[in-house]
Amino acid sequence: MSEKKVPLRMCMACRERKSKKEMLRVVKSESGIHLDFSGKAEGRGAYLCNSEACLNKLLRYKLVNKTFSCDAGEEVYKAIEEEFRGRKQN
Repeated sequence: MSEKKVPLRMCMACRERKSKKEMLRVVKSESGIHLDFSGKAEGRGAYLCNSEACLNKLLRYKLVNKTFSCDAGEEVYKAIEEEFRGRKQN
C-alpha cells in the first residue's frame, strides 16, 4: 500500500511549506476578507502559519494586499488580528 499524499501549502508571510492542517486559511470572498477556521469557505484562499511571528509579518508588510492584488483597508487587518488572537486564547 502506498502512503497518502499530505497536501502542502505555502505561508504568505514566511514562505515556508507546511501541511494544510498546520496552517490558517485567509479567504477573499464576496463578503470580504477573513480567516477561515473550517478550511472550506468559498472564495480565493491563501495560507498563514499559526504563529505570532507570521501574523506580525502579515500585518507589518500588508501581505493581504499583495497576495490578493487588492487594497485591503486597516479594518481588514484589525479583524484578522482579532480573529487570530481570539482563537489563540480559546
